[in-house]
Amino acid sequence: MHTYIEDIAAHEGAEVTLKGWLHNRRSSGKIHFLILRDGTGFIQAVMSKAAVGDEMFKAADHLSQETSVIVTGTARADTRAPGGYEIDVKTLEVVGESHDYPITPKEHGVDYLLDRRHLWIRNERQQAILRVRHEIINAVRDFFNTRGFILADTPIFTPAACEGTTTLFPAQYFEEQTAYLTQSGQLYNEANAMALGRVYCFGPTFRAEKSKTRRHLTEFWMVEPEMAYADLNDVMDLAEGLVVSVVERVLDKRRRELGVLERDTSKLEAVKPPFPRMSYDEAVKRLNEQGLSFEWGGDFGGPDETMLAQQFDRPMMVHHFPAAIKAFYMKPDPARPELALGVDVLAPEGYGEIIGGGERLADLDLLVARIREHHLPQEAFEWYVDLRRYGTVPHGGFGMGIERVVAWICGLEHVRETIPYPRMLYRLYP
Repeated sequence: MHTYIEDIAAHEGAEVTLKGWLHNRRSSGKIHFLILRDGTGFIQAVMSKAAVGDEMFKAADHLSQETSVIVTGTARADTRAPGGYEIDVKTLEVVGESHDYPITPKEHGVDYLLDRRHLWIRNERQQAILRVRHEIINAVRDFFNTRGFILADTPIFTPAACEGTTTLFPAQYFEEQTAYLTQSGQLYNEANAMALGRVYCFGPTFRAEKSKTRRHLTEFWMVEPEMAYADLNDVMDLAEGLVVSVVERVLDKRRRELGVLERDTSKLEAVKPPFPRMSYDEAVKRLNEQGLSFEWGGDFGGPDETMLAQQFDRPMMVHHFPAAIKAFYMKPDPARPELALGVDVLAPEGYGEIIGGGERLADLDLLVARIREHHLPQEAFEWYVDLRRYGTVPHGGFGMGIERVVAWICGLEHVRETIPYPRMLYRLYP
């Protein structure tokens, strides 16, 4: 019967069959030490010449890195082993040979590894990152599904911009029509919320930003909840609850992976509510007090976000931004119309914005005026304007970028390791 490495503890003392790949091998006279991986974990298989015979032992002499094998043997506890267990090998079968595997234990440059990303993800560190990513995505879905939100996915082909026309990827859409890859599901999600009350969409989004920072990808995944009858405070409360829930889940389920990544988990354990909340006005004041020359009305850059967030041991929120730097659909503050009822959630440790959202503009006339001010084609937004014609209500939501959250929780330098196949300004392969 086929056993997975992650389940080995349940089979102590029993004979098991593992199906996987040879990660590494060393020999000591009449014993081979084979490090096997099967996608669920790594384990050492000990093969002695006395147990398997000369022929099988000699065959294992020449096994090279990433050869696929089926190993049968007895599972035993060993406190010295990384996972607490080892396998005493009885038989070994080679399934597929691997020769001159290009990623060796020596150091390789990042470009070299990214060119071979399809192989690099076999590395223990990369596997750990992708397992944490999986847990984050599961935690996000569970958070919304258990709170009455309905998953209502939105289109990837769209007729117009959502976040500004300069970062659109055009796509030929039959004959003479041009479509664009979605920058966000939000506008459609607002329509979903008017039908279903509380909704979320979760999918890939695309931004044609010619950015080379460690926080940017051209294709990334975003979860976007939207709520009817909600204001800015409701949005901030939901964002806080989501982040706390995700971090708790990863700490609970993925301690081993965080250990592989050498992540300081005490930093994550500090992520508890309430999160500090600060107005944009106060944030500008703080930045200037810290010696950064920042003018009111500007948008925060990476250094600004880092400076603001490093004062706290948990994520913090900045709200009430200047309306001029926010999207056309953001509701102005009735008391100060030059401000928008928006919020950004900034992660600590220099990871910057992980969530952006706020209360949406529900007033028909003002929305039409804002569309014109932004020089957007009104005909492409008629369906969106309809939401204000037929039973408009206060509503709001946000978008959370999965890759930035993975980078923060894993403690990574760059988002390129947070997704199996990153798409960046100069990278479209593999």
